[in-house]
Amino acid sequence: MSESVRSMFSQIAPRYDLTNDVLSLGTHRYWRKKAVKLTRATPGNKVLDCATGTGDLALAFKRAVGPQGHVTGTDFCADMLNLAPAKAAKAGLNVHFEVADATALPYPDDSFDIVSISFGIRNVDNPQRCLLEMARVLKHGGRALILEFGQPKGLFGGCFRLYSKCVIPFIGKCLTGNRSAYEYLPKTSATFPSGKAFLKLMDETSAFHKTQAHPLSLGIAYAYVGEVSKPPQKPNFEAQSNP
Repeated sequence: MSESVRSMFSQIAPRYDLTNDVLSLGTHRYWRKKAVKLTRATPGNKVLDCATGTGDLALAFKRAVGPQGHVTGTDFCADMLNLAPAKAAKAGLNVHFEVADATALPYPDDSFDIVSISFGIRNVDNPQRCLLEMARVLKHGGRALILEFGQPKGLFGGCFRLYSKCVIPFIGKCLTGNRSAYEYLPKTSATFPSGKAFLKLMDETSAFHKTQAHPLSLGIAYAYVGEVSKPPQKPNFEAQSNP
């Protein structure tokens, strides 16, 4: 990921959560709850949340998988991630956080039941490489969740684009002092594949089956879910025969 994007998130990190609440009127909380339900997360699952930011989705997953489950949250921006442990501690949730690049995950194959990324895949240099990495670290039958902005249509879509172009940068500057960051975010959202176009992006990796797109809030956001199917591991008879 580019250093300019990393620097941008570092600058807005201290006011990132407040700005999200104001700009979405708290709707992002509903999106996360809905997304977690779509993954069918259950107690005991092992979850990886990429581009976790300040950790909100990782905490939502931890509530779903319970004390017996394990959640790791990663982000490429240390300044964003530094805010997450205190948030987890305040919520009484045990979540592990570490710096990692979503396009080069430092985990073995077949490590997780669920891997997610929320509002981050459009910021990576190669989205398909990110999808392949998510699939690689998933177990057979594991589920990938991608939560990302969409491109709503019709009159509502026109109003949303006006809000994104004019209101979001203004409020972003007022709350964080960084107008350019909140011009960048709507601009990338408007050009990134959404709906069927993003499902095509997933299908082109040949890493997922049963891919689904779930529109949220009239298409302002989408939750994409894809399962991975991997061939069964061949038993190592040589290793089994040795003492």
